[in-house]
Amino acid sequence: MYPAYLWVKSFHILFVVAWMSAVFYLPRILVNIAEAGGQPQVHERLVLMGRRLYRFGHNMFGLAFVAGLVLWLGHRVIDGFPTMVGSPAGWLHAKLALVVLLVVYYVLTGRWLKNAAAGKPLASSRALRVFNELPVLVLLVIVWLVLAKPF
Repeated sequence: MYPAYLWVKSFHILFVVAWMSAVFYLPRILVNIAEAGGQPQVHERLVLMGRRLYRFGHNMFGLAFVAGLVLWLGHRVIDGFPTMVGSPAGWLHAKLALVVLLVVYYVLTGRWLKNAAAGKPLASSRALRVFNELPVLVLLVIVWLVLAKPF
């Protein structure tokens, strides 16, 4: 295998893992904000943590996206770079659709964080806990699609 390909793929996986940590933890911060009650110092601290985490996740997603583009299109630019997409590539389209769903999820949690910072009410902590579990299922399907390439 080509060393450049393996490095790009390794960085892509690293950045995806870093982004997913933010996807998983940001809703948990929202749960803590919802449960903070009338403690303004706790609320402010959690909002600050959430903003930093959201920014971190945003940066990691950008890097994962760039590395993913190189994996997808690198064979057109880098001589000898293998293509990761053979025929059929339906699995890749399904994976990308699920990634878009995770991006929408992440942006939604970012908006909820912004609303919480503005003093607007959040959903119940129970609803936020259920919401927090959704990306685990989506990620499971994404991993399965990448490994099995069923279609």
